[in-house]
Amino acid sequence: MARKAKLVEAVAYIRTSSAANVGADKDSDKRQRAAIEGFAKRAGCVLVGEFTDVAVKGADPIETRKGFAALLDKIEGNGVRTVIVEDASRFARELLTQELGIIALMARGVRVLTANGDDLTDNTDPSRTMMRQIAGAFHQYEKARLVAKLRAARERKREAGHKVEGRKSLAETAPEAVAMARKLREQRPRLSLRQISAALAEAGHVSIKGNGRGSPRPGGNPYSASAVASMLE
Repeated sequence: MARKAKLVEAVAYIRTSSAANVGADKDSDKRQRAAIEGFAKRAGCVLVGEFTDVAVKGADPIETRKGFAALLDKIEGNGVRTVIVEDASRFARELLTQELGIIALMARGVRVLTANGDDLTDNTDPSRTMMRQIAGAFHQYEKARLVAKLRAARERKREAGHKVEGRKSLAETAPEAVAMARKLREQRPRLSLRQISAALAEAGHVSIKGNGRGSPRPGGNPYSASAVASMLE
């Protein structure tokens, strides 16, 4: 007796372009669902999830879609590697937007199938492969542009005298300890870093227990040599 073929797990993705398309009196979501379920049955797939973006235009950026984001989370969490849509336009109307979304899924090893059997992740079509390369390059450009803008903003803040990142320095958290360490360093004969640390501890300037920074506090430890060195910079 022939063994029954194992069903392939898949998830459905549905997009409606306006909120008015959803509800008992409208059929956009129902039509898409019926087409997807019909194909899944014919193709030997079992649907284990459905993700919907309501009132999302076909040209809306793929990264702004909550339903699509939830779809990615599902894929990353349970190993499903097949997504079924009614047709390519339901995924996205603009080709560039469509390809960016498909690239995101292909990077996770996912196939995107339409209800009429087209494989939108097929790499044998030269024109589609070219579009993916263009879309990928555009995505990388946008990412690099954003990084550059954020870096420029940080630099402007620094030039204006604002601290923009990183934990506070010892000069900010323990100014009295820093001032004393610098005075001790000026003494002759010159004290070592560990000797300065010991003198600070004797005066009550110790690090906050657990994070190595702070002003006098019972239970702290003497500053490390590296901490004293940073005080003297």
